[in-house]
This record gives sequence, C-alpha cells and structure tokens, in this order.
Amino acid sequence: MSSTARLGYLGMGLMGLPMSLRLRAAGCELAVWNRSAAKAEPARAAGARVAASPADVAREADIVFMCLTDAAAVEDVVFGANGLASVPGQGKVVVDFSSITPAATRDIGARLAAANGMRWMDAPVSGGTKGAEEGSLAIMAGGSQEDYDRVRPYVAHMAQRFTLMGPLGAGQTTKLCNQIIVGGTMAILAEATRLAANSGIDPMLLPQALAGGFADSKPLQLFLPRMAQGIHNPPIGHTYTMLKDLDSVVELARQTGTPVPMTAVASQMFRLVNATRGPESEALEIYKLSESR
Repeated sequence: MSSTARLGYLGMGLMGLPMSLRLRAAGCELAVWNRSAAKAEPARAAGARVAASPADVAREADIVFMCLTDAAAVEDVVFGANGLASVPGQGKVVVDFSSITPAATRDIGARLAAANGMRWMDAPVSGGTKGAEEGSLAIMAGGSQEDYDRVRPYVAHMAQRFTLMGPLGAGQTTKLCNQIIVGGTMAILAEATRLAANSGIDPMLLPQALAGGFADSKPLQLFLPRMAQGIHNPPIGHTYTMLKDLDSVVELARQTGTPVPMTAVASQMFRLVNATRGPESEALEIYKLSESR
C-alpha cells in the first residue's frame, strides 16, 4: 500500500526506528532525522530519505511523527535552530509519540500553532520495542477529531490500537495511567520472582503455572523470564524513561490531589536502579535490587 501523504519521522531510537521501518514497509514516502545520523542508516537502507534537520523534514512532510527522549528534546526539535517552528506549518500536523507531561504538551502545541500554524497531537505509545517491531503498539492520543482521522491510516501501520482520549494532553495523561500500571507491575514481578528463587522454586515456571489465572498478564509472560534469566539486551525500556514517567505521575497527582502511594514507592525503587545500575540500564533490572551480596 502506498501513502497519499508525505510523512516525516524524527528520532531513530529504540521505538522510532522500528516504527519508521514499518511505515517504509507499508510503502509510505518517508523522510527521517536523528541527532546522530548513524542511527538513521537502517531507515535509509529501507528507502527513507535522511534529512539534515527537523526543519528539512517539516518542509516536505504533511504529517511529522516523532519519538524523543523527554520534554527538553521535544522543545529543542520544535523551537531550536532549524526546528519545526522555523518553517511554514499551515496544513501540517505533528504527531508526538514521546512521553512528556500533559502541561508541556499543551504548552508546546499552543506555541507551535502560534509560531507557524502547525497542528499538534500527543500520542504516547505502549508496547515496548517488541510492539514497535510487530506493529502491535497501543497508542493513546490527545487532539482534535479532524487531526485524528487524518493521521489514523498511517498510525495503523505502527499500532494495533489508536484511541483518541480527548483534547491536547489527554494522551499524555492516559500514558501516565499506563505507566502507573506498568511500573508498579515491574516492581511487584521483581518481588514475586525473587521470592520464588529464594524459596527454591524455579521462577521460570511461574508464567506457565499462573497462565489463565487472575495473576496472568502480558508483563508476567514477557518481563518475568527476562528478570529470572538476566536478559536485558536489547532493552525493552530504559530505567531513566520509567523514572521520568513515574515522577511525572507523582507531580500530576500532587496537582490534582490524587493519592498515589504505590506509584510513589515504585518511583523511588526505580530511582535506586538509576543510582546503582545507571540511567541506561533496562528497567527490568529492578529485580537486581534484591540480589544477595
């Protein structure tokens, strides 16, 4: 199937590269950009054009997708030198797959619209690198119905589920709810895995034994074996990303008067992983916090 819109993708990281490769596999015309150009080479090999800057992508693309590390990276790509705001944007839409705060999303979207008329959707993703490679991601969006309808055919190449949750910022709020569940589940699975191992039970049997019961879940089936076997490469997600998201949950909870005691504990556990194993460690290394010394 070939695309009727010209597409761009900014950020060739753990998620961005496999997502962009799915767009190329679907026959979409695609220009890509990454701060370190070498990471864009697989996309070039798949037929994408590697652009010199975000502005270079935006000049020729009708829809610009991007997946970046944090709000500071998004801010720089949008408003920095040769950023999206530096080119005419009327009739163009940005779909931001990055996970940033709802407030930052609304601020950046409003400022970009004022600068050049370019529209904005927040569309954070869940499903990890495996979901990105398989096109089975769950994507939760914030923005207008018009923009959602426009980008949906292209997002469908990358996601199994694409849900409009409400106006700008609603997608990011939904992603924070997602991260409460995922981050808390990682912490709980680490405890269950360690208890099994310390009690003389093979933790690798837990997914099989609990399949179909109330404790069964995708995280149980995917995360627990990686914890038990110490498989952390390639990573399904970095510690710094999980910590950033859980800290954002705690801040939003403070602003809205929402009690989140379990998430607060999980965020401190990931802060320990960050301190002891480094920000680039895989989030599932939370299991290693309970290792006997």
